[in-house]
Amino acid sequence: MGVIFDTSEIIAIERNRQYIEALIQGREDEPFGVSVITVAELLHGVERADTEARKVTRQAFVEKVIEFFPVIDLDMTTARIYAKLWATLSGKGIIVGAHDLIIAATAIALDYTIVTANTRDFEKIEGLRIEKR
Repeated sequence: MGVIFDTSEIIAIERNRQYIEALIQGREDEPFGVSVITVAELLHGVERADTEARKVTRQAFVEKVIEFFPVIDLDMTTARIYAKLWATLSGKGIIVGAHDLIIAATAIALDYTIVTANTRDFEKIEGLRIEKR
């Protein structure tokens, strides 16, 4: 079994000025990665920086994340799982943001656990393994 680190978990590391390697401490033998959606969300944070200095710092952090974590692309299996999850949840009147839903579909496709600091939306998805840190 492997793990996908959600954007909230990566941001918590950045805010607490920890090393990203701390996320896999004790899990070195497990496959791990981040969704390409997480990378897009992190890059969005770079673009929204309110100062040039903060933008440079965030960009350096994101580049380190991209270098350290395998980035898992969106593929057809994930797209199919995403569509099914979206239809099932919306049919029940449950709303989960598209980005979280894609990250969840990626984890399900790979049979991985999501490690997150924000379980609110992920808890709505049946069959998804979640680990809160």
